[in-house]
Amino acid sequence: MPFDRLQTRRINIGQVPIGGGAPVVVQSMTSTDTRDVAATRAQIARLAQAGCEVVRCAVPDLEAAQAFRGITASSPLPVIADIHFDASLAVAAVENGAAALRINPGNIGGEAAVRRVVDVAKAFGVPIRVGANSGSLPKDLLAAHGGPCPAAIVEAALRQARLLEAMGFDHIKVSLKSSSVLDTIAAYRLFAKECDYPLHLGVTEAGGLLAGTVKSSVGIGALLLEGLGDTLRVSLTADPVREVEVAWHLLRACGLRQRGVEIISCPTCGRTEIDLIPLLESAEKELASIKAPLTVAIMGCVVNGPGEAAHADVGLAGGRGQGVIFAKGQVVKKVAEADLLTALMAEVRRVQDEWDS
Repeated sequence: MPFDRLQTRRINIGQVPIGGGAPVVVQSMTSTDTRDVAATRAQIARLAQAGCEVVRCAVPDLEAAQAFRGITASSPLPVIADIHFDASLAVAAVENGAAALRINPGNIGGEAAVRRVVDVAKAFGVPIRVGANSGSLPKDLLAAHGGPCPAAIVEAALRQARLLEAMGFDHIKVSLKSSSVLDTIAAYRLFAKECDYPLHLGVTEAGGLLAGTVKSSVGIGALLLEGLGDTLRVSLTADPVREVEVAWHLLRACGLRQRGVEIISCPTCGRTEIDLIPLLESAEKELASIKAPLTVAIMGCVVNGPGEAAHADVGLAGGRGQGVIFAKGQVVKKVAEADLLTALMAEVRRVQDEWDS
């Protein structure tokens, strides 16, 4: 690893360790109606299959809080309850199996309400994530700082954490979010100098699949490369499974974790003599089921592969109406263009079998 990670406190969400040197954990949030237990459980199963390790569900009312009993009973992942405004929903969610809470102590109903939440969290041994968001900062902090700047976000988060500490609770993780990438980065940097609580990274309201991926990758990636962050969510206006996929690509690019296949492919140029783009798209679908941490190259010509992709575990390189399959830079076979994907997958599975054994 090219950088040292900031040492933070260790908490646990269910059986998943957060902070204290544990691997950076991938989170997402369900988009189903939490009250629909079957649909929510089905989406959690899809998220788990994609590599999600902790999942969060919105709790808009008591029915949703009570639905946690059915959701958590068979969930493959620890389930966090996302609570706003009503302490009784936090209490009910924990009593029905929530492994952690996400609250804003500033909007939960005053000190007595916060104490109710802290008491149930203590009784059930669940952590609390306190979140400061540039879009919902206290008015006095906005006035003092002249708007929702990084310093105001940090002060809001510290205020919330200190409130829980005053009640004898420190099983906390913290998020400091803004839709501004630069403000998000600055806020996490400032907070890390003040406190050693584990950090949940994210750029809020990042946008759709393309824009959200770019903003999240810049913001979260910059912080990860500085050694900050213990868990993350890539927030996208998209199927939450895509959030998980992007998160794993991001962790791999930062050299922090690896899961499944890393595909390297050339951008195409005038030398390309096979229909590379649909071939790559088909390969992505086929390779999604491979769990071994392999590198697979999809190259359009012999210039880029196998030469420039010699490090790949398996790869293909196209020619006019045909191509070659190679492994670690050595050509395995020559095949017709129509058979390239089938031949590639056969070689990938052979290498996976060797890796498994």
